[in-house]
Formats: sequence, C-alpha cells, structure tokens
Amino acid sequence: MVTGQSFMMFVVLLFTCAFAFLNGFRDASNSIAVAVRNRALTPNYAVLVAAFFTFLGTMLSTSFGVYLISAVELNVPSGVPGLALLLSALLAGGAWALYCWWRGLPVSSTHSLVSALAGAGGASALLGDDGVHDAWRMLAGGVLLPLLFTPVFAFVVSYVLVIPATWLVRHSTASDVSGASRAGQSISACAVALGNGLQDGQRTGAMLTLALVTAGAAQPGTIMLGPQLLGASALAAGVLFGGWRIAHTLAYRLVNLDPLRGMVAQSVSAAMLFLGAMLIHLPISTTQAVTSSIVGAGTNQRFESVTWRQVKRVLRHWVATPVVCSLLGGILSLAIHPLVS
Repeated sequence: MVTGQSFMMFVVLLFTCAFAFLNGFRDASNSIAVAVRNRALTPNYAVLVAAFFTFLGTMLSTSFGVYLISAVELNVPSGVPGLALLLSALLAGGAWALYCWWRGLPVSSTHSLVSALAGAGGASALLGDDGVHDAWRMLAGGVLLPLLFTPVFAFVVSYVLVIPATWLVRHSTASDVSGASRAGQSISACAVALGNGLQDGQRTGAMLTLALVTAGAAQPGTIMLGPQLLGASALAAGVLFGGWRIAHTLAYRLVNLDPLRGMVAQSVSAAMLFLGAMLIHLPISTTQAVTSSIVGAGTNQRFESVTWRQVKRVLRHWVATPVVCSLLGGILSLAIHPLVS
C-alpha cells in the first residue's frame, strides 16, 4: 500500500529528475556554444560529446565527496514536511531557470536551487517546522560567495591569459593559429562538460539521496550509486536535447570571439570547475564561469567585441536569482503546507 509519504517521495524524485533534465538542457550551451560558433565542433557532435562527458563527470563526482549536503550542511525536516520543502524548492528553482532559458539568459541552476531551498526553509521555520538548518549560511556559502568570486576571478584570469597566449603565436600565421586553437577548443569543450558533471551532477545526486533520506528510505551520510546514476542519466538526457537559446546568447549576443580567445575562455572555465569540485569544495556555477571567461577573453582585443548592454542584462539576472528564488521558494512552501499538514 502506497502511503502519503511514499507518494511524496516519488513526486520529489520525479521533480528532481525533471530539474536535472532542465539543468542539462540549459547548460549544454556552456561547454559547446563557443566551440560550435568557431567551428571547432559540429552542433550534433558537440552535443553528443557534451552529454557523454557530463554523464562521466557526474559519476566521477562521488569520488570527491563534494555533495551539496556536506558542502552546505543541508538538513531538512523528516517525513512529509521535509519532502514538501524540497518540492517547493525544486518548483521555484525550476520555474526561474525555465523563465531565464526562454529569455535566452544564462543563469545558474545551482544558485536557483540553493536560493529556493533557503527561502522554503525560512518559510517552513515560520510555520513552526524545523526548516533548513543554517538557511542563511547556506545562502551565503552556496550562492552569495560564489556569485562574488566566480565572475570576477573568471573574467580577470581570462583577460590576463590572453596576453601570453597571443604572444606565443605572434610569429604564426592566422590559419595555423585558428587551426590549433580549434583543436584546443575541442578538448577544452570536453573538459568544461566534464567539470559541469562534477559540479552540477553531484548536486543532482545529492538531492535524490536527500529525498530518500528525508522519507526514511536511506540512512544519512550514505553515498548511493542508484540516485547518482539516475541523476547522471537525467542530466545527460537534457544535454542531448540541447537548449540553443542560451547558446545563441553566449556565442553571438555577448562577445565576438576568435578561436584563440575561445580556447582560453573555455580552458579557464574548466580549470575553475575542477578546482572547485576537487580541491576547495566550492559550488562553482558553470554558467557564470563560462560566461565571465568569455567576456574576459573577448574584452582583451584591439577592437570592441563585447556587447555590454547584454552583459549588464545578464548580470542583473544573476543578482536577481537569489532574491527571486528565495521569495518564490518561500511562497510555494507556504502554499503547499496546508495540503500536507
């Protein structure tokens, strides 16, 4: 016999997979947009490669223990109240991510989800439940700190690395530089997809595991292969469908990049994702790392190649993400509470 708690658990698992699919659908452009624009990869091959390496990165992420649960000390109430809180966060974060995809805006799915969790947890606490322990700490460590660190670091490092890169090829012909840069960009695109799996994939597995723990179907602190495999499959499936709206923004609306600068930008993005996942255990946004690296590398050119009006538009939505998702998560939590209490 299926109980109300079991039903809620299956609903949360379903919506977590849907969020992972949407995450992959939106973030497919992060690793392949510039590579496709510079003809380093064909669109169909690029999507297949990105899906494979995203899946691989998600499965490898369990080796580094960078689960969202341990990273931000996320603890939710047990039973139906906790599952309702997770569902509210998934609906809020997914709605904002879907809206921004429709507008062609690259925003962080991770920041959307963590902000919505914090908002839903705050609303749950107001209603007398346990809520999310250290919700504000989670918001600060999982969203606000990376929001300040990632764009600035990616922009500066990409801008600076263009200088030695152009100096090294100063005596080469334009065709030789473009050919070598496209080859390097193909490799760096795969690296970004792998880093995306390490970062976003492990958080999908964490949410699936957390739903099972909240429902009492798993023990806290366990790393389960099943949820990780399910999350990896959902994320990779989303990548296969490829959300080209955001790819068009990254490759055509923000910056006009040559292959050399595109290779620099993607290499910096991949390095940041690897370091964040394996060394400093910081949830780095793939979207923000890639976008900021592209703008940084594109700024270091003799001619004006950056459309700053579009960049400012993207930045406004990055800043709005924690505010909107926190409020939306709290409102949905308050709305769902009477239905499950």
